[in-house]
Amino acid sequence: MANHFVYRNLLFARYSCRSSQRINPSKVCCSRLKTTSAATKISLENGDGPGNSAERAQEVTNNNSPSHASVLGLDGTANTMESPPASVSGDIRAGLGRLDLVFGDCKEAYRSKTTVEVARAFLVFKLCQLNFLVTHNKEIMKFSRKILGKRLFELAMDATFYGHFVAGRDQASIKPTIDRLAQFGVGSILDYSVEEDMPHSEAVEAEMESCVSHAETEKEETHLKQFKAYREFADRRTDVESARTYFYEDEEKCDDNLKTLLDCVDVAGATSSDGFAAVKFTALGRPQMLLNLSEVLVRTRHVFVQMAHANSALIDLQLTKEQFQSELEALGLTSRDDTNEWFTWMDFDKDGRIDLLDWDRLMEPEIKLTKIFKVPQIQRGHLEPLQLSLTEEEESQMKRMLSRINTLAKRARDKGVRLMIDAEQSYFQPAINRLAMELMRKFNKERPIIFNTYQCYLKQTFNNLNIDIELAHREGFHFGAKLVRGAYMDQERKRAKEIGYEDPINPDYEATSAMYHRCLDFVLQTIQSRGKVNIMVASHNEKTIRFAVERMEELNIKPEDRLVYFGQLLGMCDQVSFPLGQGGYAVYKYVPYGPVEDVLPYLSRRALENRGMLKGVKKERRLLWQELTRRIRHGQVLYSPTHA
Repeated sequence: MANHFVYRNLLFARYSCRSSQRINPSKVCCSRLKTTSAATKISLENGDGPGNSAERAQEVTNNNSPSHASVLGLDGTANTMESPPASVSGDIRAGLGRLDLVFGDCKEAYRSKTTVEVARAFLVFKLCQLNFLVTHNKEIMKFSRKILGKRLFELAMDATFYGHFVAGRDQASIKPTIDRLAQFGVGSILDYSVEEDMPHSEAVEAEMESCVSHAETEKEETHLKQFKAYREFADRRTDVESARTYFYEDEEKCDDNLKTLLDCVDVAGATSSDGFAAVKFTALGRPQMLLNLSEVLVRTRHVFVQMAHANSALIDLQLTKEQFQSELEALGLTSRDDTNEWFTWMDFDKDGRIDLLDWDRLMEPEIKLTKIFKVPQIQRGHLEPLQLSLTEEEESQMKRMLSRINTLAKRARDKGVRLMIDAEQSYFQPAINRLAMELMRKFNKERPIIFNTYQCYLKQTFNNLNIDIELAHREGFHFGAKLVRGAYMDQERKRAKEIGYEDPINPDYEATSAMYHRCLDFVLQTIQSRGKVNIMVASHNEKTIRFAVERMEELNIKPEDRLVYFGQLLGMCDQVSFPLGQGGYAVYKYVPYGPVEDVLPYLSRRALENRGMLKGVKKERRLLWQELTRRIRHGQVLYSPTHA
C-alpha cells in the first residue's frame, strides 16, 4: 500500500521538465535586437514585457527587426514564423472597416476623456520621464504626505498619478469609471490594488520562514536547486517593477486577503455584467505549498519522459500497459499485479495507454500531503521522500490554502464573474498551473469562469499550453487563458545563474515575442477548429495586437463571438484599447482601486514601469499632445465624452 500511495503521486506529472522535448534556447534562431532609445517595454501586471532592463528597450515598432523569427517545434525541428507586419495589408484593412491598426488616431484614442483628463495624462507621462522623480518616487511621496497632510496630499495625487492610474477608492467611486469604459466598448478587470510596503529585512524573514518546513533538518538536501528558498532571493520584489508581490505572514492575514478578494468579486459582479477579477495564489496561503507541489510535478514529469523513451512531442508521449509494467519492474518498484491495478486506475479514457494527461490527476483530497510529496528516484531504484514530513500545522495551513482558492472560485461562479489567475515566479508556476486546471475542470463545465495566465518568456510555455488545451478538450470543459510576455525576467535569470540551475527563460526578447505569437496563433487555430476556448491577449505591443486582429480575420473568428479578448492597464495604451472597443472587439482594462495611501506601492511600480517604456510612452505623449492641441484649435476645450 505504501508504494500504491506513493506511485499515485505520478499523476502530478506536468510542467517545466528538463526533457529532450523542451524548446532549446540554443537553437532559437532569433537575433538579439540592440537596445535603442526608440524601444519600449509594456507590462500587464503579470508582465507583457521582457522584464529585463536592457531587453525592455527592445520592443521596436519602426520595422528594423528581422522579418522572420524561428522557434523550435516540440520535436526539436525549427519552424519559421512570420513576424507581424508593420503595415496592415489592404485586404485585411478593408475587412476591418474603420479600425485603425496603426493606432495613431488621437481623436479616437481619447474620445472617452475630458480635456482635463487628457492634460493630466500628458503631465503624468512627462513626469514619468524625469529620472530623479521616478527613482526616488517613494521617498518623494512620503515626504509630500508629511508636508502637505493627508487631505492636500490626496488632492495632489488625484490630480496626477492616482487620478490617472486608479479608478477610485471603493465600489461607489469606481462605478463611474467602469460605466464610462463600458460606454466606449471597454470592459473591466477589477483589481483591489492595496499593497503592504513591507521593509526588505521583514520580507526576507517572512519568505524564509514560509518556504521551509520546520520538520526538515538542515542536513537534508533532497530538493532540486530551483525549488529551494534562498535568502539572497527571498525578497521577490527585487528586480520586478510590474508585478505585485505577497509575503506570507500568518493564516489570519491570508483570511483577510481572501475577504478582500471576495469583496473584489462582489464589486465586479455588482458593477458589470461581464467583468473579471484578478488573483494571485500567493495571497491565499503558505508559499511552501506551491514550492513543494511544483517540484513534485517537475520531478514526476521527468520520470514519465524517461519511462516513455520517446523523442516525439511531449503531448504525444504514451506508455502501453506492457511498457509501464516493464519500466516499473526494471526500477524494482512494484510487482506485475500491483502494476496492472495502477495502470487501470490511471488509464481514465480506457484506451490501453497511459499518457501525460492521465498522469496529471490530482490526488484525492483525503490523502495527506506528506504522501503526495514523494517522487521515485530512478537512479537509486527506490522511492524517496521529497521532504521527510510536514508538521501538523503546516499540513493544516496547506489544506486551508486549497480551501480559500476553492471558496474564491465558487464566489466568482455564483456572481457571474470570471476569475483571472495571475502568473508568478517559475518555481511556483507548475503548481499554480496545476491548481488552475483543476479549477477549470470543476468550474468551467458550462462556460469559462477560470482563466490561467501563460508567461511566454518561459521556454516551456507552448508545451504547457498545448497539454492544457488538450486536457480541456478530452474532458469537455471550457479552457480560459491569458497570454503575457512575463514580469520576472531579470530576477529569474539572475537566480538561475547564481544558484546554478538551467535558465527557464527564453534567450532574448525576440524569442519571447516569437513564443507569444506562436502560442497565440495555436490558440486561435484551436478556437476556429474546436471552440470552447477563450483567450485574452494581454499586451500593449501594437504589433502583437495587429497580429491577433489579422489572424482573427483570416480564421473567420468574429469580434462578436467574444472568444478573443484584449487587455491593457487603466491609464495606458488608450490608443489601442478604445479603437478596438469601438470596433466591436472584446477589450478590457485592468482597473485598480483602493484608498490613496494604500495603493502607493502600485503607483510606484507604474512610475518605474513607464520610465522604461521608451518608445511606447513617447507615442502616447505625442498622441495626447496632438489631441490637446486639436481640441484647443477646434474650440473643444469643454468637450464632454459621449458615445458616437
